[in-house]
Amino acid sequence: MPAESAKALEAAKPGRLRRFLDSDIGWSFRRTPAAWLSAIVLVLLIATALLAPLIAVQNPYDLSQIFIDKAEIPPIWARDGEWPFLLGTDPQGRDVLSAILYGTRVSLIIGLAAVIVSMALGVSIGLVSGYYGGRIDNLLMRLGDTVLSIPTLLMAILVSAIFRELLPPALREPFAAVVLVVSISLTNWVQYARTVRASTMVERRKEYVLAARIIKVAATRIMARHILPNTLTPVMVAATLNLGLAILSEATLSFLGVGMPITQPSLGTLIRIGNQYLFSGSWWLVVFPSLQLGLIVLSVNLLGDWLRDALNPKLR
Repeated sequence: MPAESAKALEAAKPGRLRRFLDSDIGWSFRRTPAAWLSAIVLVLLIATALLAPLIAVQNPYDLSQIFIDKAEIPPIWARDGEWPFLLGTDPQGRDVLSAILYGTRVSLIIGLAAVIVSMALGVSIGLVSGYYGGRIDNLLMRLGDTVLSIPTLLMAILVSAIFRELLPPALREPFAAVVLVVSISLTNWVQYARTVRASTMVERRKEYVLAARIIKVAATRIMARHILPNTLTPVMVAATLNLGLAILSEATLSFLGVGMPITQPSLGTLIRIGNQYLFSGSWWLVVFPSLQLGLIVLSVNLLGDWLRDALNPKLR
C-alpha cells in the first residue's frame, strides 16, 4: 500500500510545464503578449532552420542541385516566377528560401556558440576576479577595460584577421565558423565578467562562504558550488540579450567579407551577395534574408527584455 500510495502521489504531481506556467515567471510569460508571441516566432524560425534538409527545395551547399539556367527568377507571385522557387533564385541559381533556411542554421549556431564561449570565459574571469580581489582583480578588470576601449566591430575584425592569417589557406573556409565564434567571444566576455564579479564580491562576505573557507574547502569548489549558482540569474538575462547581438555581429562580419564564405552562406553572407544586385532589379536577394535576420534578432531581444523584467523583483 505505501508503494502504491507513493506512485499515486507521484502521478498526481503536476508536470514540469504546468509547474512552469503556475510559477511567477510563467504567470508573467502568459500575461505578456510580446513574450509569448516572440517565443512562438523564434521557435518557428529555429524549427524551420533545423528541418531545412527536409523542407528546402535544394541544398545550396550541393553544387549538383544548383542549375544556372534558373538564375535570378523572381518570387512566385511575380510575373516570371516559377514553382517551386517561392522566394526566387539568386545569380547562381540557388533557391533563395533554401539558402535562407540553411543560412539561418549557420547564423544561429555561430551566435549560440559565441554566447556560450563568451559566457564561460566571462563567468570564469568574474569569479576569479571577485573572489580573490587585489592585484588579480585589478589585472583582469584592466584587461576588460582594454577590450571595451576598442570598438566591438573593429576588435572582432582584428581577431578574425589574425586567426585567418595563422591558418593555412586550405583550412580558412572549413574553420571560418570557428574563427567567427572566437572573434565574437573575445569581444563579448567583459559584460559577463563584470556582472559575476559584482555578485561574487557580495557573496564571498556571506556566512556560508566564510564557513566553507574555515573548514578548508577548496577555492574552486567554493566558487563553482556555492557562489556561482547565486550569480546565474543576471548572467542568463545577459546571455539572452547578447544572443541577438552575437547574431548581428556574425552577420556584420560576413557582410564585410571577413565572415562565412559564399560556399557556406550565413544570413550576413546572403545579404552581402544580394546587396550587389539591389539596384539591378533583383531586390528579393537582399530583402528576404534581411527580414529573416530582423525577425530573429527582434524575437530574441523581446524575450530578453521580458526575462530581465520578469526576474527583477522590484518590478513585480
